[in-house]
Amino acid sequence: MSGQIKGNMVSGNPTKALIGFTLPMVAGNLFQQFYNIMDSVIVGNVVGEEALAAVGASTAITMMFVMVAMGTGIGCSVVISQLFGAKKLEEMKTAISTALLSILGFSVILSALGLFINRGLMRLMGTPDNIFEDAAQYMQIYFFGFVFLFLYNAFSAIFNALGDSKKPLMFLIFSSLLNIGLDLYFVAELNMGVAGVAWATLIAQGISALLSFAFLIWKLKGIETKEYSRFDGGMLKNMVKVAIPTIVQQSIVSVGMVLVQSAVNRFGSTFLAGYTAATKIDGIAIVPMVAVGNATSTYVAQNMGARKPERIAQGYRICLAMSAGIGLTIALILHFTGNGFVGLFLDSSSSSEAIAIGAQYLSIVSLFYFVMGIMNVSNGVLRGAADMGWFLACSLCNLGVRVGLTYALADATHGMVIMWANPAGWAVGLGLAAFRYFQGGWKAKKII
Repeated sequence: MSGQIKGNMVSGNPTKALIGFTLPMVAGNLFQQFYNIMDSVIVGNVVGEEALAAVGASTAITMMFVMVAMGTGIGCSVVISQLFGAKKLEEMKTAISTALLSILGFSVILSALGLFINRGLMRLMGTPDNIFEDAAQYMQIYFFGFVFLFLYNAFSAIFNALGDSKKPLMFLIFSSLLNIGLDLYFVAELNMGVAGVAWATLIAQGISALLSFAFLIWKLKGIETKEYSRFDGGMLKNMVKVAIPTIVQQSIVSVGMVLVQSAVNRFGSTFLAGYTAATKIDGIAIVPMVAVGNATSTYVAQNMGARKPERIAQGYRICLAMSAGIGLTIALILHFTGNGFVGLFLDSSSSSEAIAIGAQYLSIVSLFYFVMGIMNVSNGVLRGAADMGWFLACSLCNLGVRVGLTYALADATHGMVIMWANPAGWAVGLGLAAFRYFQGGWKAKKII
């Protein structure tokens, strides 16, 4: 393919490129969270509080595996982005093919592992007996569809690496609408309960993964290259260097969720229902800041590949402004209206205590979203530059503070410490990432 390659962010106005790339990512991630939230809204209102608590108790574990899938895709995309920015298109196609074959095998292994250990993990986490079986059934079905989950995340990451954030948005809109329709049919019409929610998610992800694959093949055929290898061990080694720290970082987030969930579980199903509803809202609220951080990674990786570090400083400032502005806006909304949002998940007449707990969580945590947003942008620079040691260190310190505070003060505060633990972790992670950015050691890193 001659001339300017579509999706390339190494020339032109950085503000225009970043906004145009980030907005579809934000919208796509919001739709992904939207259908996750609809699972909970439908279950909480149609089936009841215990069913919502069951979904919440299993979510911490399933998200641990979801984050591994996301980390795998994002890690591979850094190498693909750098090769794309450098216009090494044959090597880029080799990287894509190698990544997909490797991820397919990895996902099959993890699916089998998840099916084997899920009940033991839930016992270890102290899942309440009154919701244990529903939660176990939800997880069992979810793990059956693991291959689709991994491949779908890989396809989305590859599209983003090529500067095309519109295709993942298209697939997510389709998947969201299909998931909601299946939720309503399986849960409200067929009375399948928690199992219906899991089957709806599996089917929607499976169809989206197949569509994503078809469009990716079509897109790659439009990029003219010479013959390329379908699998390359050296390329896999390069991607693993980036992917493993990213998987660890994403897994750390989920391990933190599991550990915090274990601390929350012992305060009963009412506290758990309120916390689950709040974290569902929290999950969708932070999506725009996470998307800006991921966009930063792609932008930095492409410009590192093109040997244009001067554009990275411009992009960093633009992304900081975007992320901080979004965070402050969302904080204003949730700080004063959290009660109404949590009330969407639960019956206000029978779950008033759970709603109050969830609303209090949102009113405090939302005030610090801008910190989390700036942290994600700073981490995005480190990840895009493949400065994985510092990137991982920032994540580990974030986790250590969050989990340490939760376990140290959970009993004394009856679980309320979780409202302050996340912001404390974000602040420490931001401090380390910002230090590394301004110290400048990341500029010497390279993959290709």
